Amino acid sequence: MTQNTPLSPCHLRITSDVRQRVLSAAQLKARGVSPAQAGEQCRTGGPWQQPLPGVFVLHPGQLSGRERLRSALLYAGRPPASGRRTAPARAGGTDAEYGEAMITGLAALSLYGFAAAPPAVSTDRVDVLVPRIRRPRSVRYVRLVRTSEPPRPEHLDGIPVAPVARALADAVAGLSDAHAVRRLLTEAVRGGHCEPAVVVGELNRAKVLDRPQVVNAVDSLLAESRALAEERLYDMVRTHGLPEPLWNVDLRLPGGPHLGAVDAYWPEEAVAVELDTRAPRHSRLDDDHRRQEHEAEWSAYAARREHLERLGVTVVHLTPRKLRDTREQQAAVVRTALMASADREPAAYVMILPR
Repeated sequence: MTQNTPLSPCHLRITSDVRQRVLSAAQLKARGVSPAQAGEQCRTGGPWQQPLPGVFVLHPGQLSGRERLRSALLYAGRPPASGRRTAPARAGGTDAEYGEAMITGLAALSLYGFAAAPPAVSTDRVDVLVPRIRRPRSVRYVRLVRTSEPPRPEHLDGIPVAPVARALADAVAGLSDAHAVRRLLTEAVRGGHCEPAVVVGELNRAKVLDRPQVVNAVDSLLAESRALAEERLYDMVRTHGLPEPLWNVDLRLPGGPHLGAVDAYWPEEAVAVELDTRAPRHSRLDDDHRRQEHEAEWSAYAARREHLERLGVTVVHLTPRKLRDTREQQAAVVRTALMASADREPAAYVMILPR
């Protein structure tokens, strides 16, 4: 067989396994197919095609969604010219083929089942997250997103995918439609994919929190997150048979200072529940200043809680994640606090005002 002799398509059989239909030049070479032979198969009217540099699809015609994803990963994750990878490939799974490349952005959200994300097969672009030091460039339908700290991917049916919050931030970075941004952020929280604080943290890392289409969406996200957490708290109290508290009240000392707002309060037992729905907000300050702001906020919260405890009020701190994932356990914590009130000294008299 000479270099001009077409390779028989029967040499490599087309199967239903996308991993056998989409192969890199290195994988073909390992199967005895030289680059010249592979190129010959991709001539006009030939049985193969080359959608991306160094990547071959062993059939003509339109690529399926999974073929587009695999071809993008093979292109982005191929070793550098030196033949050495930038980091050791993880053992097991498909990461050995893809290096540290993983699908992110809208294509990743589609794989997670987001209704607000278009199907992977219909997206014009596939975003692939790669280490910053990788050399390949964005080409055709592949856009490379570089990061200095690649996260650990999730594996969805053999495809490495960036965690939801990271994929969401990468998707939002490429969107100018405020409605589309809001739909994605809302679905991420309402669908239980991730907590608002994690989402806002990733948006802050991506430096998109100052964009007008993102600012309003984040405000709506945080408001909806608090409403959702409150609904979970109501459900926990009623489903697990806890006494009905006073909801959303302010506590004050008679003629004295404001002690703070609580989400639920049992006056006879002097037990309060606070929902922690805080999330980092956008800021143009550097990381040190943001850290100082966070520490100051936490110190103020701790001082307020200590003040209430000194007055004999037991404060139970709950997060939206705990209410979502361990609701029964959190109900037991509140019930224990209520029962323990009989063994404590009576609390100081406090005024209870509607919030």
